[in-house]
Amino acid sequence: MTRFRSSDRPAALCWRPPSRSHALFGAVAGVLVGFALLGPAMAQEAAPNPAPAPAATPAGAGEWRHGLSLMGEPKYPADFTRFDYVNPDAPKAGLLRLSVDGTFDSLNDIIPRGTPAAGLQLIYDTLMSSAYDEVATEYGLIAESVRYPADFSSVTYKLRPEAKWHDGQPITAEDVVWSFEQLTKNNPRQAYYYSHVKGAAVTGEREVTFTFDQAGNRELPQIVGQIRVMPKHWWTGTDASGKPRDISQGTLDVPLGSGPYKVKQVQPGRSVSFERVPDYWAASLPVNVGTNNFAEQRYEYFRDSTVELEAFKGDQYDFRVETSAKDWATAYNFPAVKEGRVVLEEFPDRASGSMQAFIPNLRREKFQDQRVRRALNLALDFDGMNRTLFFGQYKRTQSYFQNTELASSGLPQGLELEILESVKDKIPASVFTAPYANPEGWSEGLRRGNLREAANLLKQAGYEVKGGKLVNAKGEPFTMEILLSNPAFERVALFYKPSLERLGITVNVRQVDLSQYINRLRARDYDMIISGWGQSLSPGNEQRDFWGSSAADREGSGNYAGIKDPGVDALIEKVIYATSREELVAATRALDRVLLAHDYVVPSWNYPNSRTARWNRFSHPEKLPQFSYGFPDIWWWDAEKAAKTGAAR
Repeated sequence: MTRFRSSDRPAALCWRPPSRSHALFGAVAGVLVGFALLGPAMAQEAAPNPAPAPAATPAGAGEWRHGLSLMGEPKYPADFTRFDYVNPDAPKAGLLRLSVDGTFDSLNDIIPRGTPAAGLQLIYDTLMSSAYDEVATEYGLIAESVRYPADFSSVTYKLRPEAKWHDGQPITAEDVVWSFEQLTKNNPRQAYYYSHVKGAAVTGEREVTFTFDQAGNRELPQIVGQIRVMPKHWWTGTDASGKPRDISQGTLDVPLGSGPYKVKQVQPGRSVSFERVPDYWAASLPVNVGTNNFAEQRYEYFRDSTVELEAFKGDQYDFRVETSAKDWATAYNFPAVKEGRVVLEEFPDRASGSMQAFIPNLRREKFQDQRVRRALNLALDFDGMNRTLFFGQYKRTQSYFQNTELASSGLPQGLELEILESVKDKIPASVFTAPYANPEGWSEGLRRGNLREAANLLKQAGYEVKGGKLVNAKGEPFTMEILLSNPAFERVALFYKPSLERLGITVNVRQVDLSQYINRLRARDYDMIISGWGQSLSPGNEQRDFWGSSAADREGSGNYAGIKDPGVDALIEKVIYATSREELVAATRALDRVLLAHDYVVPSWNYPNSRTARWNRFSHPEKLPQFSYGFPDIWWWDAEKAAKTGAAR
């Protein structure tokens, strides 16, 4: 149940691991997508709308609970006062400066158009909030309690009476219903993610009920609690010029929120800052104690990754997640590091698995033959790439759920085997006889052998080399464009290119700006991209979006490869409807095994830790939570360290 970002922007920086409790907007596993403001937020004074007559509450709605978990009972009891891993006495002070690549043109990130701004999640609240020391578990934020029937056919949330917007108006059940309707109306990806939610209705004072079109889906009651709640009275009002607002359009009008921060200042396309709300209504709730500690958070935008790195060295922002192995090995020997004013630290990533890969577009006929796709994998000299470009830091990715218990390995057995047997007529027979393996290429002999095998597979697929060019039976050349938006991937694609050309494939590596990349991604106008999928430890409905047939041709979906396969579809349903942790793990391993067996992508590399660099002005709890290093949520400004490091510029 990985929460989706609202934007299609490629993931490059993730402050917390992709998980069921990831912020639905402005998160994943992803690039921080900036904010644009024209002036200070203006509270819209409006008469409250009359509440509709409450709908009937479903019979047998269950007992009220303080939290939800897909892993059994929540760790924390109903009377808990804070999470174990926070510092309840953390000072509320200081400026945190973060970097973002690219630019932005909108403050509305629920629509899949334009480039929304980073940090929007800071100004909003959700019904529920997650813990960093549990998997797939959430506790009440806007909601004070939740209940659902034994068959999971609906869920009812009761809102806290003290919940309010920054303009002082209460957060109502009608706001929740309206937010759900607008999210699913204006964002196709959200509509798909919540496609089994028949509707939302006000069912009592401060109560909202979501009903589902099916029973037995354990995650549906929880994922609706992740919905960002937005103020209906503000969005249906008028702006400062008297013009009606339209949530279906991009805007630079500063939105009203209810969260721990509000917008302070914006330089459109260049930076945006948020200031902590001094009278934030939820500051003392157990889920918020020891969090949201910075007085101000600022996002600085950079259009070039080299400039961005140099800006960090020049103390223009505070914290950096380093995604380049080369830079990690060579770029952090400047004086501030040697003097201890910049701290380099790696944090283990225990909460997520991922598949980063060269992804061919199966919507194009030339990639529909599995032999062609396997040939593309055989052509990748990963060992040479790792040695030459990455200083030997990476390992080859072997699973869509890499480095987690969900990854398949060896031959299937036990419950996983039973699940595969139940769909054996829809999946490759090889999953029962041979574990997946990427080609080995640590010697020149192996690399030559891989290319010979690749050439043979292409021949079997109906291609031959004429005049040094690979052509099909019609004499049409096999051409391939690798589409990029991140300059850091250019040297990777250029390293791959000669091996493909030795097979007769004509390769063009094309670098475009972010807006062009997003437009082409949405239009499925590409041969191959370098991207990936982040996974939580508790996968669910999002698997349909990643690999499901119904998502393949849907604009804005995460099915970048264009996978349409009945066996994959069947296994996705087994993941979603798993009734125990054991069954979920087995079903996910089966899905992983079948995805790998189809050679849908050319897996690239992985690194088990997050590599970070920071100016030494911050502290964090001595014992960090198991599933996140918690930045920036549970960190704080350390005045003593800041005095030694020097004031931020």
